[in-house]
Amino acid sequence: MEKMLVSSVIVFFFAMNISCNLHFRENTERINALNEMQQTDADFSNRSKEAGFKKAMLEYIEADGILLRPNSMPVAGADAVEWITSLPDSSFILTWQPRGADMAAAADMGYTYGVYSMAAGDSIRHGTYVTIWKKQADGR
Repeated sequence: MEKMLVSSVIVFFFAMNISCNLHFRENTERINALNEMQQTDADFSNRSKEAGFKKAMLEYIEADGILLRPNSMPVAGADAVEWITSLPDSSFILTWQPRGADMAAAADMGYTYGVYSMAAGDSIRHGTYVTIWKKQADGR
């Protein structure tokens, strides 16, 4: 009986060790994906500053992306790309700073949020934003 109890205790601790290690690896994958997503958001802002919002947006938006605009209905997919293409890119500079983010447990979808600045001539407007990110088939 005592030998059986000792064996059960050893099996229990072995199972707990495996469970904790798997949980740790899952969290590491999620944290790595979260950090990568936040870096991508910052890179997107830097690209907007360097090349203009239109060019940056066309590089980062997916074909099925949806844009939310103030006082307007959302534009999606090809309409969103067409709307972006029609923007007079040289009339403003849009940059943003991520302030927070979260990632799904599966590390395949998340969001970032923060504050933005839009400079047009002598005028600067500030606001908040949120971006939803979905991991692509190529892992990016």
